[in-house]
Amino acid sequence: MNWGKSIIAAFIFFAIFIFALVAVCMRQDISLVSKDYYKEEINYQQQIERLNNVEHLKQKPTIKMKGNYLEISFDQLTAVGHGELKLFRPSNESFDTKFSFQSQQDSVLRFYVNNLPSGMYRAKMEWTMDGKEYYMEEKINR
Repeated sequence: MNWGKSIIAAFIFFAIFIFALVAVCMRQDISLVSKDYYKEEINYQQQIERLNNVEHLKQKPTIKMKGNYLEISFDQLTAVGHGELKLFRPSNESFDTKFSFQSQQDSVLRFYVNNLPSGMYRAKMEWTMDGKEYYMEEKINR
């Protein structure tokens, strides 16, 4: 038996395997955590200050799923100004959702989320209160 033909066949099959592997890898979607990732990185010092402001609160807001609603409770917090809640779905960016809120008398906010599929979301909430900016994140399951 001629070993030269077997070695050449092995090299050819190896080359085909490598080309197929490269083709599959090139089709994979590689997305950043955010579309404005680099812009957000530059402003990160402000983000650190927002996180520190939340750490100094006596009572932090809570974010919970209650049936078809996402509930944010600002117990013992007064003068909550405007804010924004982003639900970030790590597995599929098409399910990301954004809610805005304005100051109101009620300390509990509810957002209808029945149209969102089940799974893990990262709730990113930014708000102002007493002239300071705040930011917090929590993992929630729908």
